[in-house]
Amino acid sequence: MSSTRYELRGHTAVITLDNPPINGLGLALRTGIIDSLDQALADPAVKAIVLTGTARAFSGGADVKEFGTPKAGMEPRLPVVISALENSPKPVVAAIAGVCMGGGLELALGAHFRVAKRDAQIALPEVKLGLIPGAGGTQRLPRLVGLEAAMNLIVSGAIVKAQQFEGTALFDALTDGDVVEAGVAFAEQAVAEGKPLKRARDLKVKDPQAEAWLQFARNTVAATAKGWPAPLKCVEAVALSASKSFDEGLRLERDIFLGLMATTESRALRHVFTAERAAAKIPDVADDTPLRTITKVGVIGAGTMGGGITMNFLNAGIPVVLLEMKQEALDRGIATIRKNYENSMKKGKLKAEQVEQRMALITPTLGYEGLADVDLVIEAVFEEMGVKEKVFRTLDEVCKPGAILASNTSYLNVDKIAQFTQRPQDVIGLHFFSPANVMRLLEVVRGKETAKDVLATSMALAKKIKKVAIVSGVCDGFIGNRMLARYGAAAQGLVNAGALPQQVDKALQSVYGLAMGPFRMGDLAGLDIGWATRKRKAAEAGVEMTPIVADKLCEAGRYGQKTGAGWYRYEAGKRDPIPDPVTEALITEYRAANGITPRKVSDDEIVERCIYALVNEGARILEEGIAARASDIDLVYLNGYGHPAQRGGPMLFADTVGLANVVRALKRFAAEPGADPSWQPAPLLAKLAAEGKTFN
Repeated sequence: MSSTRYELRGHTAVITLDNPPINGLGLALRTGIIDSLDQALADPAVKAIVLTGTARAFSGGADVKEFGTPKAGMEPRLPVVISALENSPKPVVAAIAGVCMGGGLELALGAHFRVAKRDAQIALPEVKLGLIPGAGGTQRLPRLVGLEAAMNLIVSGAIVKAQQFEGTALFDALTDGDVVEAGVAFAEQAVAEGKPLKRARDLKVKDPQAEAWLQFARNTVAATAKGWPAPLKCVEAVALSASKSFDEGLRLERDIFLGLMATTESRALRHVFTAERAAAKIPDVADDTPLRTITKVGVIGAGTMGGGITMNFLNAGIPVVLLEMKQEALDRGIATIRKNYENSMKKGKLKAEQVEQRMALITPTLGYEGLADVDLVIEAVFEEMGVKEKVFRTLDEVCKPGAILASNTSYLNVDKIAQFTQRPQDVIGLHFFSPANVMRLLEVVRGKETAKDVLATSMALAKKIKKVAIVSGVCDGFIGNRMLARYGAAAQGLVNAGALPQQVDKALQSVYGLAMGPFRMGDLAGLDIGWATRKRKAAEAGVEMTPIVADKLCEAGRYGQKTGAGWYRYEAGKRDPIPDPVTEALITEYRAANGITPRKVSDDEIVERCIYALVNEGARILEEGIAARASDIDLVYLNGYGHPAQRGGPMLFADTVGLANVVRALKRFAAEPGADPSWQPAPLLAKLAAEGKTFN
């Protein structure tokens, strides 16, 4: 089936791009454009050509379905298609509506004329994938809008409306009406008036201050790029348009593009791009699964987590019934939500009327009967199974049939929670990350009896409230916190061995690139959470808990930032971690009590042990089917645990290092006297390494 549609409107051939949803420029579409262009050129009745897309998208750029496949590099490649448009002896008009980004904008730049809807979305966002535009964007755009405007668009990757470029050579006409009609009318006028065909490649960049401005751009971008190579390469490529011939600039642009394609940073960003799209696909749930209607949500608990969860739905215009047991707690929670919105208003992110509109969507209640007509209810109560049981037994009684009953639990068994109801098919885990109104990650925990439409509805709702939703199976801690337990144990082991918390944190932050090391993160989250979890697990296993250093800190009332001391100490009103001699003394006592002679620990060892512990547990999670794909695990850590985007997540990091090297290191750790059995390489990891394969 062709990916273009061809029709005649008088003496104008209209070529419509037809590759839903966003006209990705895959092989079939590229071929279709060339074939349709040749048809129009061969027809003597055709005097002009209009190239257009849909109301949703002219073209969103490359077809992500072809990333990494042979089709991506097969002819006609995009530069060939653009050149064919540019060299057409008949006028070619690009009629642009909706999204026109990346290769889609580069395609439009090859037309002789461009007509656009004023609200069409224009962008060259390749820098966000660690790349530069690779099909002439850095050479044609400066010739049409000037050096500075082109540089700003390309270096930022920002999306702007077409009307921002009104009056420049980028657009010959802007319209609020039907863009195809406007395009055809312009094409007829161009023929009637004998307008000369304008090729962007023939224009010159006219800027007498070009070199001074370019040096300013280099200095500015170098100071803000934070080690990412693509932004400076964007500057370098755009600068070529002012100093080189078009063909030379085009050749050098391609060299820069291919060089960036080979960088680990670009590989990581492209991995994230495709991973986010893959995460929405659930292998056994059809895309057309009917969804349940969600028009009103209930949230139980108006504390930090419940308030943050509530804000997500208010932001999306969804009314929330907010339940608390005491008026004081309810008032305090609502006041905090208002304060958060007012802070956003002070920063110019919201208008006063928007604050009031969102606050008006809250219906406060002190009784469960207020939840009788909600379509979804999320509990954010204390993390203890007895408390959850009371909540879900009550929800089962008061909520209407078909309402989705969700738990925000971080660790507890969702299947067990579901059994507290007579409708386990309606129960699901929706694990938000704190602060819930800021963090993008949402773990959607699928119980063994969770209905497919409940899962599909939860995933669609997550998208509506702008979360990156990852499906997890049921296990202790799900994906993120289960792996975090192994990571934390590895960090604790390093302290036992001879490192100090500040050394471990610094290595993982400066060498690996984490936003926050494990000990700083523990202090922020509260050390009492892990303490309670360890006590729960010991009780469930019927064994006595063997205290670790973190437990000793908790026994001393040092829970982290909220008590002014944890692994570090904190001055009143400040969050800066200050190394504490008290912590060091507790560590020394622990080593002595356990017969440990401290040794020197290198930064490289810290990174290896902590990140490989994550990878190994991630492999077990994959093997057990808790996560559907390795890239889902990467998204959990990128969006919920502060892992650096340039690494692409722990599983891609392992692929980059080489799985055989990871296995070799794990075997070395496992062979140490008294080593925890969890250091043994996971069977899946060992198998992939032996076969020379990767996770992704």
